[in-house]
Amino acid sequence: MGTMLMKAGLEAGDSPEKWNVTHPEVIQEIHRGYIEAGSQIILTNSFGGNRFRLALHRLDDRADEFNKAAAANARTEADKASHLVVVAGSMGPTGQLLQPLGTVSFEDAQSAFAEQAASLAEGGVDMFWIETMSDLEEVRAAVQGIRSVSDLPISATMSFDTNGHTMMGVSPAKAVEVLGGLDLVSVGANCGTGPDKLQEAVKMMREVNPNVILAAKANAGIPKLVGNQDVYDGTPQVMAKYATDVREIGATLIGGCCGNTPEHIRAMAKVLRYNNGISVSKNMEE
Repeated sequence: MGTMLMKAGLEAGDSPEKWNVTHPEVIQEIHRGYIEAGSQIILTNSFGGNRFRLALHRLDDRADEFNKAAAANARTEADKASHLVVVAGSMGPTGQLLQPLGTVSFEDAQSAFAEQAASLAEGGVDMFWIETMSDLEEVRAAVQGIRSVSDLPISATMSFDTNGHTMMGVSPAKAVEVLGGLDLVSVGANCGTGPDKLQEAVKMMREVNPNVILAAKANAGIPKLVGNQDVYDGTPQVMAKYATDVREIGATLIGGCCGNTPEHIRAMAKVLRYNNGISVSKNMEE
């Protein structure tokens, strides 16, 4: 989503979530593009929709409005699709460190996630997708916050972007051990430092837990700064190969994160459909 929003005119530093209200037709068109490319799950444009992240734009008082609109925009396009499309409410981290390393308490984080989840549920999501997490305690806060307001299914993925671990030092093995005990519909990895490293994380998760449903959403290669924008070097063909490779490792829900356009998703969906796999659209970038 972020890649497509930048192409549509979103300025660096602006709130993507605000566009759910100011440019709903653009958001819906982007969702439509991913659906037509073959996505079976789309993520709402709400990654930074918790009040902590929105406060960076002085928009925390509009969290409810933005999240409801994000869900409604995705719901509109999913309901018009020619195939079944699941709408997942994207929920990213607060952007703050939890106590004792930071200033945000577990309870305050849980409350913020509960507020966001309630708005996404009212807007019409089918499930929640906690993503790009680095701290297991923050994942727990998100899960508990969601469950305090909704009984919809939850998936959670972490970003292993620091020497095979998350920024907070969590290994893929530890992640699947903990997340596997939270009664989630799927767990896995997203974002990070490209398809190869993400596949390594997924492989480790599969070795630790052979039964869990694994989700894999890699960036489209490695970003390079061109002008004032990140341009990813992974072509649709590169991502198609990643899709088949990560499926063989054991991932079931397969898609893309940063840098993936509808053309990338189309290439992945084509090879996965041939191999009886499942394609997933990642409709929000970090």
